[in-house]
Amino acid sequence: MAVLTIDELTARVRGTDILKGVSLQIRSGEVDVLMGPNGSGKSTLAHVLMGNPAYEVTGGSVTFDDHDVLSLDPAERAQLGLFAALQYPNELPGVTLTELMTTVYQERGWDSADIDSAVRSEAAAVNLRGDLLDRSVNVGFSGGEKKRAETVQLVLSRPASPSWTKLTRGSTSMLCPTCPLGSKP
Repeated sequence: MAVLTIDELTARVRGTDILKGVSLQIRSGEVDVLMGPNGSGKSTLAHVLMGNPAYEVTGGSVTFDDHDVLSLDPAERAQLGLFAALQYPNELPGVTLTELMTTVYQERGWDSADIDSAVRSEAAAVNLRGDLLDRSVNVGFSGGEKKRAETVQLVLSRPASPSWTKLTRGSTSMLCPTCPLGSKP
């Protein structure tokens, strides 16, 4: 069972302390929700966990099983299975969802031979229109289409640790699926 442990985590952004002693433990299979007003640190916590260099950790620790998460670069965190989906996902001009997921699979050493059909299947399961799969990721997508595209990425990435999805302003939901191919978080 995968366990993410955050202990007395403190962090700042642009010189302003945002996280002030955050502690929690999340096990795979749990669903936990962080709620709070704008500016309370929900997104900051997600950015810190993923290693965004704009955020400075000033104290505390984060471990995922036996790994010191804070000592890893963002790519290594992703290799461990960390996955972040925020309220405003990036656009990836020139990269389709299938190309993105093929790269993820290749980086992890997984067989990507059937990735096109897997992407199309998961897209259909979350009602993501098929024509969007042939366009650049998130470019010109509506907010709902971006969330559906991220859900496809989440399921196919099979994260082993919490996944952060900013559903609406003021609510960040943490999902801990260990998603086998084709399952829903």
